[in-house]
Amino acid sequence: MNFNDHYSVLLAVVDPLQYAGPAWSPYLVGALIGVLSMFTFYFSNKPLGASTAYARLAGMLGKLVAPSHTKSLKYFHDNPPKIGWEVMLVGGVVIGALIAAWSGGEITGRLLPAMWQERFGAHSNLLRAIVAFVGGGFMAFGARMAGGCTSGHGISGTLQLAVGSWIAVICIFIGGTIVAMLMFAV
Repeated sequence: MNFNDHYSVLLAVVDPLQYAGPAWSPYLVGALIGVLSMFTFYFSNKPLGASTAYARLAGMLGKLVAPSHTKSLKYFHDNPPKIGWEVMLVGGVVIGALIAAWSGGEITGRLLPAMWQERFGAHSNLLRAIVAFVGGGFMAFGARMAGGCTSGHGISGTLQLAVGSWIAVICIFIGGTIVAMLMFAV
């Protein structure tokens, strides 16, 4: 990094509204997530998290496909499948991401990022879909085993200084680094 790069980063920290990148300022967005987390605790007395939403959506799908089996599962006795605030949060994240990409000039119309194309080829759409599906499955499994997802542990748990959440976040970063190095190592 040269002096101008360091100066740009310093300006972004001092004045998040002057972030030099095309996207939204990560500093401003981080502060807004902190405010959202405070409001979530205040109004619902629950931490911010998304993995429960996927479990509830799976339960609603299970009620349609295999209602007797879904009804017999202990988890759904304690947490009935319904559209709760967690499901609305996930929907809001998707809508918010679309708005952020549109307003930040980051909608490219490409299915594959340049970095993926360089490593796996320009016509690897099916491979990308398979990797995304399998990775999503591992993330969902890990979130249920860890008692929370990246937002639950990474935002709410670390905000509360929960030791288990700090350990989970450290493991998330280590795992993400290892997978990225394996996928994109030349």
